[in-house]
Amino acid sequence: MSGVIEARGLRKSYNGKPALDGADFNIPAGRIVGLIGPNGAGKTTALKAILGLAHFDGDLRVLGHDPRTERDALMKDVCFIADVAVLPRWIRVREAVDFVEGVHPRFNRARCQALLSKTKLKPEMKVKQMSKGMIVQLHLSLVMAIDAKLLVLDEPTLGLDILYRKEFYQNLLNDYFDEEKTIIITTHQVEEIEHILTDLLFIRDGKIILDASMDAVADRFCEVMVPADRAEATRALKPIDERQVFGKSVFLFDGVPRGELAAIGETRTPSVSDLFVATMKGAYA
Repeated sequence: MSGVIEARGLRKSYNGKPALDGADFNIPAGRIVGLIGPNGAGKTTALKAILGLAHFDGDLRVLGHDPRTERDALMKDVCFIADVAVLPRWIRVREAVDFVEGVHPRFNRARCQALLSKTKLKPEMKVKQMSKGMIVQLHLSLVMAIDAKLLVLDEPTLGLDILYRKEFYQNLLNDYFDEEKTIIITTHQVEEIEHILTDLLFIRDGKIILDASMDAVADRFCEVMVPADRAEATRALKPIDERQVFGKSVFLFDGVPRGELAAIGETRTPSVSDLFVATMKGAYA
């Protein structure tokens, strides 16, 4: 297996209900991948499988390891930020830094201090004195200071205001990511990560329904806006979705040449959020 993550036929059920239903995907090195799906689609189960936190059926290799039997070796090269940062309420900022430095050989204290310097966190401050956003900032600073080959981010900026969220993703690109690292991000704030993604994985009902690079998405999918008098003729081309904007119809096509669509209306590449909504219709019923 050549990818950082290669999964074939992943299956996992809870109380007889499939959470992963034959999921297949491949993630090469040096990519920033958005794993996106509605609640209950299988995102968290997929991440738990990757991190060796849940048993599963199928074939999965992460950095060459089987997470079921080689988790100790795997976690030397993997970092994980969950949507809820769990830190002892009594611990001080400096004590948290000392602890992580003592247990992880790839922790960079100078990088951590640089990240902390951009926050209002002080060395003697205890977790119980922090707001939820400040706790998230501390957790991010600790984890992002570890030189891991794979970084898994599950709703990493939950609890942060928009300024800190933007700063986080900027730091992720400028101070952390390089061609030897791979990042997986799950979030419901799709618009905020669209500009940094190299690849998309859409998951629904435990199955991967889209696995493509952002370049391939731009080549494959196209939206066209047409006036009302052209709507019926456009429907004959079998769009995969239709919505109304200011009295005009916007149709989403998969695989139809852009030149053909440009002849009937104004074309554009759909945003990730628009593509997500179109492909997930019915998932929230």
